Amino acid sequence: MKNVVDPTKKVDLQKFVVFGVAVLLFGFFAILRPAYASYSNIMTIVLSTCVNGLLAIGVTFVIITGGIDLSVGPLMTFTGIMSGTALTVWGLPIWLCILIGILSGIFIGMCSGLLVTKLKLPPFIATMAMMMVLKGLNLVISGVKPIYFTSVKGYQKIALGSAFGIPGFYNAILIFVAFAIVGHIILSKTLLGRYAYAIGSNTQAARLSGIRVDTWIIVVYATSGFFCSIAGLIMSSRLNSAQPQLGPGYELEAIAAAVIGGTSLAGGVGTIVGTLIGAFIMSELQNGLRTLAVSPEWQFVVIGMVLILSVAVDQLRRKNV
Repeated sequence: MKNVVDPTKKVDLQKFVVFGVAVLLFGFFAILRPAYASYSNIMTIVLSTCVNGLLAIGVTFVIITGGIDLSVGPLMTFTGIMSGTALTVWGLPIWLCILIGILSGIFIGMCSGLLVTKLKLPPFIATMAMMMVLKGLNLVISGVKPIYFTSVKGYQKIALGSAFGIPGFYNAILIFVAFAIVGHIILSKTLLGRYAYAIGSNTQAARLSGIRVDTWIIVVYATSGFFCSIAGLIMSSRLNSAQPQLGPGYELEAIAAAVIGGTSLAGGVGTIVGTLIGAFIMSELQNGLRTLAVSPEWQFVVIGMVLILSVAVDQLRRKNV
C-alpha cells in the first residue's frame, strides 16, 4: 500500500519554502546593495506590497474556485476614478465617495461572475473582456485625464498618514494588514471559503452535494472586486489622484503572487498567508532590481520569467499530488 501524504502538510511545507525564498532574496539584494536593508527601503517595499497584496488576495479567492480574474488592475483604477468623480465632481463627503468606490468594485466583480456563470463564458475570456470594458470606462469617465485630489483636505492622509506617528509606517500598511486578516478569516473560517475550496476541487461533486455553485462563484468574484476597491483606495490616496491609464499589468503581478504563494491554477488549493508571502517576494524583486539600476525592459523580462517558473512549479506540484 502506498503512503498517503496529508495535503495540508504539503501546503504548510510550501509556505515555509516560499518564506525561505523571500528571506534569501532579501539577503541577496542586501549583500549587493546594503542600502536595500535600510528601514526606509523596507518600509517602501511593504508600502508597495499593500496594493499588489490586496489585488492578490482577491485573485486568490477566484483561482481557488478554478477561475481567473484578469480585470483586477483596471478594476482597481475604476474604483479610484468612481470615488474621485464622486468627490471632485459631485462634491460628496469623503466617506460616501469611498463607499461608492467599494460598491463599484463589488458590482463589477458580480458582473464578471454573472458572465462566467450565466453566459457560461470561460473565466479567462469573461474577465479579459471586462478588463477591456474597464479600460475604456476609465478613460471615458475621467475624460482621458487624471482626477486630482489636491483640493480635498485629508484624502492623501488615508494612505500616507501615520496613525502611530512612526516615520514610514503609513496608514496604508494598517489598512493592508487589517484587510489581509479579513481575507484570511473569510477564506479559512467561513462558508464562502469552504465552498470556494469545494468548487475548485470538484465542481460537479460540489453541485451534487447541494452547493449553489453559480451563486457562490458570483459571490467570490464580488469578493475579489471588494479587495480591488480597497487597493484602489490606497493607490489613489498615495498618488493623491486617480490615473485613468494606471492598472494594466497589475493583474499579472497579482496572479504571480498568488501562484508563487502556493495557490494552484487548477483550483482547490491556496491560502492567504501564502499569497501575502508571494506578494512580498514580487515587491522585493521589483525594488531590488530598481536598487541595482536594472533597466525597466529587463525588469519585465525577469518578472515574466518568475511568472513562468511559478506556473511550471504549480504544474509539477499537481502531477505529484
